Amino acid sequence: MKKLLLFLLLCYAATASAQTDRVNVFLGSSGDHGQLSPAASSPFHQLSVVPFTNPATHTGYEYLAKEIKGFTHNRLEGVGCMGSGGLILIRPFVENDKPLTKVGEQACPGYYAVHTAEGIGVEVAVDNDFGKEQYTFPVGKKGFFIDLGHAFNGAFVDNEFTLTGNLLLGKVRAKTTCHVGTYTIYYALEIPKASGWRKEGNKIWVDLNEQTKIMDINIAFSAVNQNDAKKVLEEYAKLDFAAVKKRTADRWKNSLSALRVKGDPDKVNLFYSLLYRSLQSPYVISNAQGDFRGTDGKIHHAKETRYHGWAIWDNYKTQLPLLELINPKMYQGLISSIANLYRYGKFDFAGPSEPANSVRTEHAAIVLLDAVKKGFQVDMEGIKDSLIRDTLRFDFRKPDKYLEGCYDLWAMAKLFPQDSKIYLERARSYQVIWNKEFKDLAKRDVDRMSAREMYQGTIRQYRWNVPFDVDGLKRLIGGEEDFTQQLDEFYDGYYFNRANEPDMQSLTLYYASKKPWRYQEWVHRIALDTTIQYYFNDNSRGIGAHIDKIYKNEPKALVRTMDDDAGTMSSWWVLSAIGLQQPLVGEPIFYISVPFFDQVILENNGRPLTIEVPNATAKKRYIKSIQWNGKDLGRLWIKHAEIRQGGTLRIESSEEPTEYGIDSRWISAL
Repeated sequence: MKKLLLFLLLCYAATASAQTDRVNVFLGSSGDHGQLSPAASSPFHQLSVVPFTNPATHTGYEYLAKEIKGFTHNRLEGVGCMGSGGLILIRPFVENDKPLTKVGEQACPGYYAVHTAEGIGVEVAVDNDFGKEQYTFPVGKKGFFIDLGHAFNGAFVDNEFTLTGNLLLGKVRAKTTCHVGTYTIYYALEIPKASGWRKEGNKIWVDLNEQTKIMDINIAFSAVNQNDAKKVLEEYAKLDFAAVKKRTADRWKNSLSALRVKGDPDKVNLFYSLLYRSLQSPYVISNAQGDFRGTDGKIHHAKETRYHGWAIWDNYKTQLPLLELINPKMYQGLISSIANLYRYGKFDFAGPSEPANSVRTEHAAIVLLDAVKKGFQVDMEGIKDSLIRDTLRFDFRKPDKYLEGCYDLWAMAKLFPQDSKIYLERARSYQVIWNKEFKDLAKRDVDRMSAREMYQGTIRQYRWNVPFDVDGLKRLIGGEEDFTQQLDEFYDGYYFNRANEPDMQSLTLYYASKKPWRYQEWVHRIALDTTIQYYFNDNSRGIGAHIDKIYKNEPKALVRTMDDDAGTMSSWWVLSAIGLQQPLVGEPIFYISVPFFDQVILENNGRPLTIEVPNATAKKRYIKSIQWNGKDLGRLWIKHAEIRQGGTLRIESSEEPTEYGIDSRWISAL
């Protein structure tokens, strides 16, 4: 860790921006503790460059590994299914072509550098979908090995390319995450001073002059076509390395500065390191002219930026609400892109013509409803038929899928009021399956992971997953007393699983209970304290507890088997840190808790929202009172419209629980 901190300080000295200086890009990059990498990348762009190590993680990179097999050029950060990406492997070599040995490395947002025992130094800067790779060699025989057929996890499909002089133009297709669909990347790759090329299928060896000490590689990606990738390369290739590095540093500074926090330095560092992880996908897929490819494989045109690379099932409760808060202009393009799935071809996971690597898209209708309620423009009538067809594919055979499907049907009722009666009736049918599958906790399998063919959760965890009708859930459980008691048993007994999403928002149910202060308590405990974790993605309730912090600012960052899932887990922490969580995506309401900082400022489209916690201490986790623009708020929630007006939330915190806001609870109901 001492070497890592030294390298980070060197990196920060070259990057003039307070927020980027706080980011530790090595967080979560070792073992099964986040599945993240320190790759050089740009906000919401596919190009991502980092060593492919042996051994590797899902991203192709392991912090503790010394052997470098080469450098790969894309990955989806934090995802499961053994990872995805790893296209276009480039390995520099001297004398003989063989793996390299890492001696030291440094990295910060948009930049990565490594030095090897063979005397090769590599620096990479990535801005948008362009990367400049600068290689330093000793005098003597040297070159590059390029594998255009490389991909992680056996995901390569095919590649075609042409070589003209020192310029490669091509397109590569690979399987999406979990090998469900296929995506295409168009690329342009240039080695300006190469002295010779030798091709064998998808493998290329590039010769360099023996006296050459510095060699650049320029690479550009496009989701549109090869010509577009070539245009991007030609535009950026005019810039030297320092200029590209400055551009990406400025871009990351601008993205990260949408939220500013003041407080304990260690918490601030963790905050920006996790916020950074929230800003990597989905990916821009449209070019400067507005052209983009849909999931039908055809080229379309739009005035707004278009995005792709979805993990909606994972991140619709955390990352997407966070992105809407910090960048509403970007979010309109993102929402239009989700709507386009219904226009050009929506698949639960992925299809044969994905314009970028992707994971899954379930609950997209809920996200569209949420956007409409927050004032974004969506042509619902234009995609209505496709939305209806999507509901016909819902899987109601499994208990967890039944509850999830009813959430989508509730969203359909809100999206199409003229048809609300039938959709609400179908949504309300969750009560039958809940009584049958989730009410009785005496059954022997209630704590077994994936019991009754459920996905990555237990009966005890999934039973809370009725955010659209918490009032009805309380009645099913037996009333407010039983509801509160069973929530206490769930959390005090450590039956939750923070390693995955199924019960992620169950904590917010305390604001519908007789003990709202327990939400305020548990947010801090899960985000900041050493806590107890019995569940992982590969077991039922364990015999021995794992006792540690769930979030740490180090390579082994997240609890074991806890993938960040395209910014999902990072975004939960960021939202908790600023004291705002959305309990029901589809209703523009945010629950308030005590932030982890003395002050939070949300840029808020030019109307700043300031959240202040005077005289804050680590022990003051409970809300004593809330003032909104100088007046007592009287409740523990705030409307999205109020946030967008801007103003000041002043939270007086306490070391002891209080009943503030208990008489003005916001509780969802059918």
